[in-house]
Amino acid sequence: MAGTDDAVAADDDALYVLTAVLLTPAKFPSVLGDDYPEACAALDLPPLADGYGLVLGQDGAGARWTVVVDDVSLVAVAIASWDCGMEYDLSPDQRTVVAALPGWPLAVAVAAPGVPAPHDPEPDPDADRPPLTPPEAGDWGPAQRRLGADEIALQWADWRAQIDDSDFEAPGTEKDLPADADAAPLTGVRRVLAEARAYVDTPPPLGRVRSAFASGDARTLRADGPGWSLVARTDDIAFVLLDEEPGDVLPVGRGPELPALLEALDKMAVRPA
Repeated sequence: MAGTDDAVAADDDALYVLTAVLLTPAKFPSVLGDDYPEACAALDLPPLADGYGLVLGQDGAGARWTVVVDDVSLVAVAIASWDCGMEYDLSPDQRTVVAALPGWPLAVAVAAPGVPAPHDPEPDPDADRPPLTPPEAGDWGPAQRRLGADEIALQWADWRAQIDDSDFEAPGTEKDLPADADAAPLTGVRRVLAEARAYVDTPPPLGRVRSAFASGDARTLRADGPGWSLVARTDDIAFVLLDEEPGDVLPVGRGPELPALLEALDKMAVRPA
């Protein structure tokens, strides 16, 4: 988290920096969309190959602003420094500012000292979009589903400890399936795995499958699709979240097919630079 003494210029007003996030193909706020182009479109930005940095802060009147900059490296260094508990003065050059958007797309737990409490700026009659707002915590929809998958990825050990491998059913056989199984539409986890498998043959939009570091030689995979999110470790199981099942987290055992699917997804996934 940034120090609240940091300030950058935005529309001739000082912006007291509270935090920042990356908006790149490999790492973007999942509240904004299932993939990188969709996340950019949510902010009316073109999906540049190098991405953007999003700087969240307050102006002198306390209003919330999200300043978009194209100096991705500067924002990445600031985030890495804050994550290590170090101070870093994030002050992007005004020439790198792409846009200043009212509101915040994410919930921010801190506020700048010496200015009014965070609030949306006064409405601009010429603006063609409302202020950005974080998703409602009590609701369930695509944004909350993706945030849930992100949280599982961050707290993998805690979620994994709740799963007993003996609870997974043995792999089914043809005789276990109903006679019309091939004709019936896939639902739930089976649909998710089928759609994820289709990504291997037909690559989805950039950023819809992402791979990040995990312990040892494993990778953490995040994949999203219409109405679903998947989080997995390449050396372990997967978890699925569905729009149609609010708040439920569905574990998927290794079985005979999951390892190969995760390996294939990891090979095609976008990775941090």
